[in-house]
Amino acid sequence: MEPTVQHDAIVALLRREARGGVVPFARLIEVALYAPGLGYYVTERPRVGKAAGTDFTTAAALGPMFGELLAAAAAELVGDLAAHALVEVGAEPGQTHFAGVAGRFAAHHVFRVGAYPVLPPRSVLVANELFDAQPFDRFIFQDGAWRELGVRVDGPVLAPEVLPAFTDPAAPDFVAGLPAAAEGWILDVPFAAERLLARLLAGGWTGAVIFLDYGKTVAQCLESSPAGTARAYHRHQLSGDTLTRLGSQDLTCHVLWDRLEPVLQAAGFQTGLQRQEAFFVKHAAVAMERIAVSGGPEATGRLRALTHPAHFGSKFQVLYGIRR
Repeated sequence: MEPTVQHDAIVALLRREARGGVVPFARLIEVALYAPGLGYYVTERPRVGKAAGTDFTTAAALGPMFGELLAAAAAELVGDLAAHALVEVGAEPGQTHFAGVAGRFAAHHVFRVGAYPVLPPRSVLVANELFDAQPFDRFIFQDGAWRELGVRVDGPVLAPEVLPAFTDPAAPDFVAGLPAAAEGWILDVPFAAERLLARLLAGGWTGAVIFLDYGKTVAQCLESSPAGTARAYHRHQLSGDTLTRLGSQDLTCHVLWDRLEPVLQAAGFQTGLQRQEAFFVKHAAVAMERIAVSGGPEATGRLRALTHPAHFGSKFQVLYGIRR
C-alpha cells in the first residue's frame, strides 16, 4: 500500500522522538489521531456518514431521532432538563442530532474530540463513541509474561516490537492482575480513555452521564480476542492494519467497560451498563412508542437501526450514571 504525504509526515515526527528507533504503540496512535495539522481527528474533513469520502457511521448520523431518544433518557435520569446543561463531548462537525431538543435544557455545549471541557454545575454529559477514539496501549503475552508492544519506526516499514519495559504508569499494576494467556495473545487497553473520563468528572458537578460505545470486559477480551480489538476504518472498510495510512484512517479499539465503570463509581456516580437496545427501552420507552406509532416508515427504519440487535442495538452498549 502506497504511503501518503500525511503518513510520511507522521512517521518523520515519530522518528524524531523515538528512542532506539522504537515508540510505544500508544504514542503512535496518539500522533496518528491528534498530532496538530496531521492527526485523523484534527483535520477538517467529513469522517462520519455514508457520503463519499467518509470512513464510518455512528448512531448520531441517524439524525434528530437519536437526540430525541437521548433527551428522553436524560429526563428519566435527572428529571428537570431545564435545570441542566446538555454537554456533548466528541461531536463531529456538522452533526445536528440535538438541534430539536437543545431548547429543553438550560444550555447546550458542544465539544470536538480532543477537547477537555469544564462542565457547568448541573450537567447531562453525553458522548457517543468518544472513548474508542482515544490512544491505546497494546500488550502481548510472550515467554510466560505480559509485555508492552511498541512500533519500530526507523526501518523501511513500521513493525511491532516488544518494549524492554512498560511505558505507561498504569501498566505495571494492570498487568500484575492479568492471568496467563496463550503465547502471542494481544490485549488492547485504552488507559487514555480512563484518564479522560476522570478529567470530565472532575469539579464536583451533579447530573448524569450517558456514554455510548462498543466495548468488552477484560475477561471477554482474554476469552475471545486473541489478536486484540484494535482496528482501522477507511472508506467503510474494516482492517486490522493499524500501521498504514496514518492520519488518514480511523484507529480504534474496544473500550473496557470494567475499567471505565469503576472510574465513575469512584467519582460518586450510581452506574448502569446496558446494551443500547435495553437502555433506550428502559429509559426512553415513551419516545420510542411515539416514533413507532406516528413517525412513518422512514422513522421506523431509523428506530430499528438504533435498537435492533442486528444493527446498533446490541453492537453498542451504554454506560450511564447519576451523581446528585
